[in-house]
Amino acid sequence: MRSLPKLILAKDLSLIGGDSRKLSEASKAGKLVRIRHGVYVDAQKWALLESWDRYALRVEAAAETFTSATVFSHHSAASIHDIPTILGRQPIHALSSYAGGGRSRAGVRRHYVSDGHQEAEETNGFLVTGRVRTALDIAASVPFAEAVVPVDFLLSPGRRRNPVTRDELLNAIDARYSKAAAKRVAAVVQFAVKNSGSPGESYCRGLVHLAGFAAPELQYEVRTKVGVVYTDYYWKGVKVVGEFDGREKYMKPEYLKGRTPSQVVIEEKDRENAIRATGRSVFRLVWSDLTVGKLERELVAAGVPRRRRASLGHPNS
Repeated sequence: MRSLPKLILAKDLSLIGGDSRKLSEASKAGKLVRIRHGVYVDAQKWALLESWDRYALRVEAAAETFTSATVFSHHSAASIHDIPTILGRQPIHALSSYAGGGRSRAGVRRHYVSDGHQEAEETNGFLVTGRVRTALDIAASVPFAEAVVPVDFLLSPGRRRNPVTRDELLNAIDARYSKAAAKRVAAVVQFAVKNSGSPGESYCRGLVHLAGFAAPELQYEVRTKVGVVYTDYYWKGVKVVGEFDGREKYMKPEYLKGRTPSQVVIEEKDRENAIRATGRSVFRLVWSDLTVGKLERELVAAGVPRRRRASLGHPNS
C-alpha cells in the first residue's frame, strides 16, 4: 500500500476527552482539509498529493466512518489493490445486498449484489472484491479505453508477482453481468495485452483503436547508435514511432528509478534523437491530446495508418 498522510479523526479526539470542534476551526483556517464528515488531513500534505493518492485517502476515510462491514469494489477496490484506473470524479464504490442499492449517497455508490455473489477478501486492512472481479466490474461500467487500463495491468507479469491470465478473466465473466455488459467486458479482455508500459499507454492505445487506426506494436526494439531502445508504439509499415508521455513517468518513483524529472526529460530527448537517426519518425502524445478529435488529428499528422476494414477482405486474397 502506498504511503499516505495520516488521517485525523474527530472520533479519536473525542475518545481522549479532546474538543473535536477545534478540528473544524483548523479546517476553516486552512490548516486542515476535511475530506469526509469527521475526517481531516493536514492541508499542506494534501496539497502535494496526486489525484490517485487523494482518492485513496477518501477511500480510507470512508472505511473509518462506515459503521458496518463494507466490501469496497470497482475503483475503490482497485485503489486498495494498487491497480491503476482512470479516475475522473469517481465516488467511493461499495457492494450492497440491499435491493435498493445502486444509488449514490454521501459520495458513496452502492452496487447491489445478491448474497451468494458477495465475494470478498481482506487486503491491506480493507474488505475488497478480488483483483479479477475488481477489473471486470470496472470494465462493465466504464468506457472501453478506460476499461483497458486495469485489465492490461493484471495481465502484465512485470508489475505483479502473480499476473492473471486472459482465460482467468474470461472465465470469471458470469451471470452477474447482463449479456450486453458481458460482451463489452469480453471485448476489453480480448483487446488487452501483457506488455503495455504504463496506465497512460494502455488508455491511449484504447483510444487509438476506437478512433479507427491500426494497432501498433508495443515495446518494439529499435537498435540505435547509443544502444537498444524500446518504443511505446510502433507502426512498422510506415516506420512511425509513437511515444506517450504520462505524468507518472515524471512523478512516480517506480518510473523515475532514482532520477530527477529533469534528467528524465533529457534522457527522453536523447532517446528520441537516437530513434530518428535510424530513419524512423517520432511523435509524442500527452494527456491533453487524449480527446477524440485532437488525438485523431495528431495520428493523421504523424502518418499513422487507418485500421483495415474487414469488408476489404484479406490483402492477398
